Amino acid sequence: MHRSSIELQTLIEPHKPSFCQTLVTGSTGLNVLSLFDGMSCGQLALQKAGINVNQYFASEIKPHAIKVTQLNFPNTIQLGSVLDVKAIDLPQIDLLIGGSPCQDFSSANKEKLGLQGEKSGLFYEYLRLLKECNPKYFLLENVAMDNYSYSAISEMLGTYPTNINSELVSGQLRQRSYWTNIGPESFDLFGNRYSMIPQPRNKKITFQSLLENGYTDRLKARCILESESRPLVSKDKLYRRYNELGFINIVFDNPQCEYNENIRILTQTELERLQTVPEGYTSILKRNDAACLLGDGWTVDTIAHIFSFLEVECSNLAQS
Repeated sequence: MHRSSIELQTLIEPHKPSFCQTLVTGSTGLNVLSLFDGMSCGQLALQKAGINVNQYFASEIKPHAIKVTQLNFPNTIQLGSVLDVKAIDLPQIDLLIGGSPCQDFSSANKEKLGLQGEKSGLFYEYLRLLKECNPKYFLLENVAMDNYSYSAISEMLGTYPTNINSELVSGQLRQRSYWTNIGPESFDLFGNRYSMIPQPRNKKITFQSLLENGYTDRLKARCILESESRPLVSKDKLYRRYNELGFINIVFDNPQCEYNENIRILTQTELERLQTVPEGYTSILKRNDAACLLGDGWTVDTIAHIFSFLEVECSNLAQS
């Protein structure tokens, strides 16, 4: 769905929190195009990595995601649907980023249509704009997938990804693949490129340390997913989903982590902490709407780690 500039303008808020000051240095900053931008975790990561941004263009259609982005980064230029984005309408893009929809790759999806699926097939829009914009750098994120899709994406992007589990920098398990030409690389005997970005330092953050109150029986939280936005009302069903089906996260009220009617779901603040998003970043939203975005979002510190290898290279970009 394409949103007009008038519709997008109604989502913009005037206040900009102090923890989200985008660095703008004119021609020395990067022009960034973020596809499937969500709530702009990419901007948070660029900021954390100390990367200067000239203009940040975002393609996103969810109103509550745009609302969060414009509250925190009001200079963001919203473009609407990825289907309507054309390179000819943009300045030269230095960095293209995005996490194309993963639903058709997900292990929770019985059909697993992969690249043929309606949602995950939007990868081809990323590929289209990569070719049209011809940026110096790119980054694509996605979940674990079937071997065919993994190899096909790698061949089309010209690189195999680096695979990082966000448990190294946060309190949750979150295995993801990152296709990028940023940072170190290697080639096999057949000329295939591999991203060689090293693993981030293990910060040894526990799930328990991120809770506002209560207890957990897990060292690390299960991967935060969009389904965190649809908690079950029945405590019995909630516990069964956690204990037997292996979905969602719950918090106990006793150190023995024994089931009773006082179990609870994660708070908005806890979800932000698990994604290494600044506390209060999604405060404009209700808990479940925020959970939807956080579940679909990036672990900021993981992306900042990848962008840290861009920092050294940016000085060369500004002089080229």
